Amino acid sequence: MISRLLVANRGEIAVRIVRACREIGIESVAVYSDADSRSPHVAAADRAVAIGPAPAADSYLSIPRLIDAARRSGADAVHPGYGFLAENTAFAAACAGAGLTFVGPPAAVIARMGSKIDARRLASGAGVPVVPGETPEDQSDDGLRTAVHRVGLPALVKASAGGGGKGMRRVRDAGELDESIQAARREAVAAFGDGTLYVERLVEEPRHVEVQVFADDHGGIVHLFERDCSVQRRHQKVIEESPSPALTSRLRARITEAAVTVTRAAQYRNAGTIEFLLDLNRESGTARTAWAGHRVPDAADEAPFYFLEMNTRLQVEHPVTEQVTGVDMVRAQLLVAAGERLPWTQADVSQRGHAIEARIYAEDPAHGFLPQAGRLLLYREPRLPGVRVDSGVTEGGEVSIYYDPMIAKVIATAETRDLALARLTAALRAFPVLGLRTNIPFLLRVLEHPRFRKGAVDTGFLDREGAALAEATAREIPDFVRAAALAHDQPESQSAIRNPQSAMASWDPWQP
Repeated sequence: MISRLLVANRGEIAVRIVRACREIGIESVAVYSDADSRSPHVAAADRAVAIGPAPAADSYLSIPRLIDAARRSGADAVHPGYGFLAENTAFAAACAGAGLTFVGPPAAVIARMGSKIDARRLASGAGVPVVPGETPEDQSDDGLRTAVHRVGLPALVKASAGGGGKGMRRVRDAGELDESIQAARREAVAAFGDGTLYVERLVEEPRHVEVQVFADDHGGIVHLFERDCSVQRRHQKVIEESPSPALTSRLRARITEAAVTVTRAAQYRNAGTIEFLLDLNRESGTARTAWAGHRVPDAADEAPFYFLEMNTRLQVEHPVTEQVTGVDMVRAQLLVAAGERLPWTQADVSQRGHAIEARIYAEDPAHGFLPQAGRLLLYREPRLPGVRVDSGVTEGGEVSIYYDPMIAKVIATAETRDLALARLTAALRAFPVLGLRTNIPFLLRVLEHPRFRKGAVDTGFLDREGAALAEATAREIPDFVRAAALAHDQPESQSAIRNPQSAMASWDPWQP
């Protein structure tokens, strides 16, 4: 069994991993940069090790510093969390070389599935459908141009390495082709150090559905059902939920079986996610599939889906799965990494109720979602029935310019989707944050949009509606901000500034 675990990350995921360690009896070691010396994840761990200056390249992304921290602290295992080095082949290999248990898949599997080209080949070879496309051996502009013409327009030109929409360009017209190829290659080289591109057919208005999978060293493989991540902005997820409103029971069985097939073919170990594009707008026989609540059931059962990629790590949205299945995924990661069998079989796991997650960011939607940095003058997490908050900040703490500006995840769970949605909306309205702008008003607009309420969104939903939703939030002043502004105009305004929660007296979190 693992006795002491180095958590090679920060923020809310580091806090989450430390909590799992405490429950299972494993000592936890936090690492921190100069900017994070007073962060909650440092206080939460049993011990902590400084790893360098604030810039991530000199701390959280430095493999030598992390391996040295593990050595100095006496850790025998490393959990990478997500982001940073979580899917870095060299880091997994360095951990193994240092005699450390890496809580994740082997380096060779990360490399194989981290290449979109290799992952597509593996999935296709296992009989799982992939989006029609090809990777030209000739990676010149001419070779890619020829490949696009063979695949057909509209198409996507995509980087083989990495993800998150970097190195990806839509091509709808032949006149855009040269510029799109060159822009995708430049961005791929800058982001991943690898300019290899491939081409695939653009699936119009798809749903993004991912399946959580788990595998151990004893041949055990299970899926933990699906999450719908179709609400995205620039290929970054905004809202996640489970079960997916788009799946019938038969379609769910098909897509989860495909995910297990890919997992087995990859000889995978630990937690991973298989991502699919679901084409509900595709012609199926003589009936055209329509949106949830209006589609022809038989057509929905047979709707085509395509393997997109595999994430070889824990996902930001893993709490959604935990809430509907009742399992502790981080605990299971630690057990599997220690060589134990999965703590459950497929027959043990079922979906119960509905869960929806919203990511809270320090950003300004009214000004292009500009990241915010500074002190959290007021930060009060909602405490409501059926609401879970995973965070890595505290009131009075700093949101740094050096790292991702996500400050919390709010997950609402209930017997039905409508009730889970109502709980999430109430929780966001009862989540005052002062000192920095956040995306909470924008999230409320998304949750209240008729298409989202009907479960009728696709990956292009925020491309079409996002600007209008952001503009609408800019015209609104939340009640708690108005209360603070009014207090500022009163004789006692200076004390209100020093103690911003005193401006909250007139704020009713249950009012829109």
